[in-house]
Amino acid sequence: MTAKLTSSDLLGLEQYARDRADIRHRIIAHKKMRTIQVGPNTTWCFEDRETIKYQVHEMLRAERVFEPAGIQDELDAYNPLIPDGSNWKVTFLIEFADEAERRTALTKLKGVEDRCWVQVGTAERVYAIADEDLERENDEKTSAVHFLRFELTTAMSQAAKSGAAIAIGVAHRAYEQSLTLTPASRDTLTSDLA
Repeated sequence: MTAKLTSSDLLGLEQYARDRADIRHRIIAHKKMRTIQVGPNTTWCFEDRETIKYQVHEMLRAERVFEPAGIQDELDAYNPLIPDGSNWKVTFLIEFADEAERRTALTKLKGVEDRCWVQVGTAERVYAIADEDLERENDEKTSAVHFLRFELTTAMSQAAKSGAAIAIGVAHRAYEQSLTLTPASRDTLTSDLA
């Protein structure tokens, strides 16, 4: 199981400001194999301890938070996005450059977050457990951002770590897309598994 972040894992605001350019450069390279475009309009960002640590630092910086209680609030909000060793956690983004097209698409894509899946080798698809923190859909439309958890069996984790192909996709009537991960992305994601 991956350790959750604590305040001792974080840099102070001044130190983070000094190191931010180097940290940003490293995290962009780190996220490259963890960010997967699934079809023309969705991006899956597979989170881990490093991506979440960066996000917490950025939030603290943007909001100028330095009080211990405020730091703990950010940690409490973001720690659930760190994989637990038996799952993958994904920030799922629906992207349309044109605002009018995006509004129309978000109406048609209601429920899409529940139709995202992963598949290890020939095992059954595992569908997402979506938005455990709060509901991100209303009667008219879905949100452009969702948080997904894919819970794997021990056999699936072992197969993934042994080199089985990993496919991901969306099985929604308005958006049917899938792909098989590259070996480099697969190897990156299996490092999240116990």
